[in-house]
Amino acid sequence: MSDFTHIPVLLKEALAAMQVRAGGYWVDGTSGGGGHCEAILRATAPEGFLWACDQDGDAVEATRHRLREFEGRFEVRRMNFEGLKNWLGARRVNGVLLDLGTSSHQLDTADRGFSFQADGPLDMRMDRRGTTTAATIVNSWEPEALAEAFYRLGDEPDSRRIARAIAEERRVRPFETTVQLADCVERVCPRRGRRTHPATRVFQVLRMLVNREREVLEAGLKAAWSVLAPGGRLAVITFHSGEDRMVKDFMREEARDYDMPPGQPDVPELRIPRKPRAWLVTRRPVLPSEAEMETNPRARSAQLRVAEKLED
Repeated sequence: MSDFTHIPVLLKEALAAMQVRAGGYWVDGTSGGGGHCEAILRATAPEGFLWACDQDGDAVEATRHRLREFEGRFEVRRMNFEGLKNWLGARRVNGVLLDLGTSSHQLDTADRGFSFQADGPLDMRMDRRGTTTAATIVNSWEPEALAEAFYRLGDEPDSRRIARAIAEERRVRPFETTVQLADCVERVCPRRGRRTHPATRVFQVLRMLVNREREVLEAGLKAAWSVLAPGGRLAVITFHSGEDRMVKDFMREEARDYDMPPGQPDVPELRIPRKPRAWLVTRRPVLPSEAEMETNPRARSAQLRVAEKLED
């Protein structure tokens, strides 16, 4: 898989914010094509060590191929980053990077089914060992459940109309391809000069559902934080508002100086004082430069947030 293509976004900004330097122990929880991994290993030479993982088998193969000159300084595993704590055990690291975006390879490979730019099977599995595909969801979920997911996860204002159209079409023939679904959505919601295709949010939500992205991110942030040593930094690159909100809320909760009783609203009189566990390195997200967006248009929605762990 040496032809696996993915341009790492916010590369310089992420490494600078994480204070990547010679030596130390580092983690890339979403290795993709290995671009961030390679940069980390070069910056931490000669003795820095990297643990990298990805749930996509193609990405793992591509990462191993790209990093072959650093033999002995890295370990790559096919797994989801929510398993970092179990993998690293008692080890503590200086920095963890999570790039939550879909890779260019996944988007550009028609038979992966992530994009409607080229027709392909309605798949969207990042880990092709899984059994649930996007076709499984659109052909089996009740219209009410589809509409709720499109609205709640994708902020899709036409969620009910789209869900009804899907239910009507699948009675005639099941959904099998990306273009079939995209055309169905476009008939309900004509483009009418929009910059983005009307099926964009629907495809994003299906990808999130197929890959359990919200559940994985919630567990993965905790796992990544748990393997950081005090003074270590967690850097997360997101590509849509829902992900960014989850990352922002997690980091702010670690940075505040109080806890709340479980299930209680955040009101001052119920707050339990404690020391902050984090320092927000980035109060606001770091965005790509104009130059980066010009050379890599897929970076335009990227946002980087970084927090430093103060204590266990």
